[in-house]
Amino acid sequence: MSGIRGLVLGRTGRTVSRVGLGGEGILRTHGQADRAQAVIDEAVGQGITYFDSARVYAGSEGYLGRYWACHPEDRSRIFQTSKSASRDAEGALADLARTLASLQTDHLDLWQIHDIRTWDDIGEIEAEGGALDAFLQAKKEGHVHHIGVTGHHDPAVLTHAVGHWQVDTVLLPVNPVEGVLSGFTTETIPAARERGLGIIGMKVLGGSHLLAPDAGITPAILIRYALSRGVTLAIVGCSTPAEVLTLATAGRDHEEMEPREMALLEEQFRPFARELAYYRGFV
Repeated sequence: MSGIRGLVLGRTGRTVSRVGLGGEGILRTHGQADRAQAVIDEAVGQGITYFDSARVYAGSEGYLGRYWACHPEDRSRIFQTSKSASRDAEGALADLARTLASLQTDHLDLWQIHDIRTWDDIGEIEAEGGALDAFLQAKKEGHVHHIGVTGHHDPAVLTHAVGHWQVDTVLLPVNPVEGVLSGFTTETIPAARERGLGIIGMKVLGGSHLLAPDAGITPAILIRYALSRGVTLAIVGCSTPAEVLTLATAGRDHEEMEPREMALLEEQFRPFARELAYYRGFV
């Protein structure tokens, strides 16, 4: 089996696979340990090195932690991430303590300020005693090696964070709908590239709402599209080993889409773009 080509994740200096295992899918469940372990095992075996999770993603951290405890040699070579949605420092540090315990690790490779949506979020996080203080403290103390920010609601809010916070990465939606709507792809990604941040694409399949196999819109096509939009890697939540194989194969076989091909794909979504971008919270 050939490996998945990797890229350096911005100024983290770490090389990660072009595709990563998202924290959704089977990982965002409780009581599905056997199925979750099968998915993680397939991802490791396929050469995926970036693993996503979050404090609020059900049992994701626990599933991963149990796997790494049984396979410490794998933990040492992968890039493990998680997130906190707390807006104050005290809550964020409490989240980090639970995260490290659940993941059975002494550090995170990347800890992310999770799901910023509004300017009120920005104000709370930036304030004295806000979550940003906790993230910077955790990095200084070595509990996390790098910090990032995530968002999928308002491109202007996320672009502010990218431009003003001491973060190393950004996680944002990248799919043909976003190509139609603009914002994340036209404002946030360029701002992140200018600062040398690692760029991670999510919502690649739009919660599977973007899939239309009869029209040739398959997971592989959508992953290829995301990887052609200037991201370091794309993450996708998987529910079965077969889905992991599809993800890994797309990462190995990736060839850049030509601009015309990307534009034609985007046009198929133009009439339904706002509806399909449900994660933006349009009213």
